[in-house]
Amino acid sequence: MNIVDTLGDSRLYNLHSHTQYCDGKATMEEFAQAACNAGFTHYGYSPHSPICLTSDCNMSETDVPAFLNEVERIKRGPYGEKVKFHASMEIDYLGNHWGPAIPYFQDMPLDYRIGSVHFIPNQKGTYIDIDGAASDFIKKMHDYFSDDIRYVVEKYFEQIHEMIDAGGFDIIGHFDKIGHNGSHYAEGLDHNDWYTDLIDGVIAHIASAGIIAEINTKAKKLHNRFFPDQRHWQKVIESGIPVVVNSDAHHPLLINADRDMPLDWLASHKV
Repeated sequence: MNIVDTLGDSRLYNLHSHTQYCDGKATMEEFAQAACNAGFTHYGYSPHSPICLTSDCNMSETDVPAFLNEVERIKRGPYGEKVKFHASMEIDYLGNHWGPAIPYFQDMPLDYRIGSVHFIPNQKGTYIDIDGAASDFIKKMHDYFSDDIRYVVEKYFEQIHEMIDAGGFDIIGHFDKIGHNGSHYAEGLDHNDWYTDLIDGVIAHIASAGIIAEINTKAKKLHNRFFPDQRHWQKVIESGIPVVVNSDAHHPLLINADRDMPLDWLASHKV
């Protein structure tokens, strides 16, 4: 049974969240309490995975046993009597040597895995973090990518396709997130026909691979944006892709943030 099947008809879930083990702003216990108080049926802990690069946002490999032990403690405790908690990771794809499919992650006792791209290689082959603040992205465009936004976007989606081919994960994370920072660098970037063609190609690939896509609501409040952007949702569901709605919460108050609108939309657009 995949993770979508375990949710049943529940709307009160979140499968993408970050705590003290990566760049989250509270402990796993605090998130568990928030999930219980909100009446959630399922809650997934998905720290940014260890990676083979230096990163302030990713959990340390040495913290993995403590993280897994904490999930089990919460499952067995009083919160676990009310909410089904899941151990997961948001695993960075960094090429064929590091990603969800490698034995290190496949051997972990995780309930499901999220595959995401946050880093891409620049023209010299150095992996650069293209996530984070738009102001940082704009500076990196000049410092690391010779201000070639087309290269960055195409390389991002190339990494997405490679990750899908490699497999090893259940949910693909925010698969068009480059559109956000890219649009800060070049306004209207993600409305170009060539960009839409890239999105369409990814949607087709996700569908053929039989993996789950998320509608990620993290940026809705501050930037009025979902991942994927709302104009792509119809293509996603018409492609037969299973969809979950995740808040990508980094704070307990945001575990259900802005999820109602996409959940309502999905309920009224079943195919």
